[in-house]
Amino acid sequence: MLVSALVTSLAINSGLCVLFFVMYSVLRKQPTNYEVYMPRVLAEGNARRGSRFKLVRLIPSPGWVMRAWKLSEEELLSSSGLDTVVFMRTITFCLKVFTFAGIIGIFVLLPVNCTGTQLHEIDFVNFSNNSLDVFTISNVNNASKRLWIHFSAVYVLTIVICCLLYYEYRYISSKRIAFFLSSKPQPHQFTILVRSIPVSVGSSVSETVESFFKEYHPTTYLSNIVIRRTSKLHALINEAKKQYKRLVHLQTGPSQQKYKRLGFFGHKVDLVDHYEKKLEDIEQSVKLEQSEVSLAEDTQAAFVSFKSRYGAAIAFHLQQSINPTHWITEQAPEPNDVYWPFFSSSFIRRWVSKLVVIVACILLTILFLIPVVVVQGLTNLSQLEIWFPFLKSILTITFVSQVITGYLPSLILQLFLKIVPWIMELLSSIQGYISHSDIEKSACNKVLWFTIWNIFFATVFSGSVLYQLSIFLDLKNIPSKLAVAVPAQVRSGISCGNVLQTSLLFW
Repeated sequence: MLVSALVTSLAINSGLCVLFFVMYSVLRKQPTNYEVYMPRVLAEGNARRGSRFKLVRLIPSPGWVMRAWKLSEEELLSSSGLDTVVFMRTITFCLKVFTFAGIIGIFVLLPVNCTGTQLHEIDFVNFSNNSLDVFTISNVNNASKRLWIHFSAVYVLTIVICCLLYYEYRYISSKRIAFFLSSKPQPHQFTILVRSIPVSVGSSVSETVESFFKEYHPTTYLSNIVIRRTSKLHALINEAKKQYKRLVHLQTGPSQQKYKRLGFFGHKVDLVDHYEKKLEDIEQSVKLEQSEVSLAEDTQAAFVSFKSRYGAAIAFHLQQSINPTHWITEQAPEPNDVYWPFFSSSFIRRWVSKLVVIVACILLTILFLIPVVVVQGLTNLSQLEIWFPFLKSILTITFVSQVITGYLPSLILQLFLKIVPWIMELLSSIQGYISHSDIEKSACNKVLWFTIWNIFFATVFSGSVLYQLSIFLDLKNIPSKLAVAVPAQVRSGISCGNVLQTSLLFW
């Protein structure tokens, strides 16, 4: 990749960043987007939708950026909660790390690399046509003492990052403890979920759970609730929530939206009355389903409540049976965070589900190497001309070659990466978790490891190893050859980082 290609990629990404800032600044002012950009303010009744057109809504204003950064942590904590504070601390932590790494890279490592002559010297007269290889460690002369500067920089950067991580972890931990001590006790903190309950003949699940915990936790046990299969009931409740949201939206919206014609030739109906009747019908169906659920067969799972949070924690951390597949305890999720499909599943089913998900993640990682290899081929014009001879005339155009080698590979890679979180969340949902937060956490971990492998390892090694297959023919010289090939391939990571920043801003 040439310096001109990197500049082209940087210019495109900078233009997209400005465009996204302008779009956000305009869209957040539109009344139809209040549910997206200010749902809490709308729910509290502190915002009203204006039906009249105002020109000021179409003029972008950057004042929201300064107001967002001027907020103190106390204001963020009181208005948006601890999660927002941790998120902002994460952003500032990343800025500190990248600032320190940028200072070392620009003022220490870059001069060391540029003054090397291993590849070739920099042409300052025609600077834009220089290859990015001269700015990497591969341009440092072999056996040069300047390589110790790179080693020292790695150690210094690692030590600084570890110190910053320790400080941030200690600070956020103290905030979490203070938040926990100041908040009111929640019901799920006194409750655990018990699954795979071995029920003896002639007794119910509730009687088995009560006798077991009264025997082994007599001073802390309070009560239990047996879980029953209620998929139809949950579907009705979810439908009622959707209808209620529509009803609230109609009641708070303009009056002309409250009437609608049924079909092409039907009469106009009052949508408020229409949805109220639907809610009444759903209410009757819920009552009927509740009576049927009370007669349904119990599952081998139950919520067990204790008199104190300490008692619940003790029961959660202790193994309740010699057989590890019986009396399996988990922390109870919050009421609005429950994911019901796997509550009644057996230990074997959950174990098989985890195994299937692991295999699926491995296959996805392997299959993703296909676009990675294609993307790496786009960074090399000579390889691209061999693969697609009919593009030779187009590739001679300077701007086209700069876009193809500097921006297009990273854009293609990021487009493929956009579908990964949805796939990982789908796989995590069938892994046996009982809460939506656990599913999201598992999906985030999968995406993290997937990104580490495909971006930081597979992207680097695929281009260099596929381009020089002879590396594996001489086993003794593999480290030395990789030391030359890998830094030369990392140039694609620079443009990938530019596109990644733009895509994260858009996301």
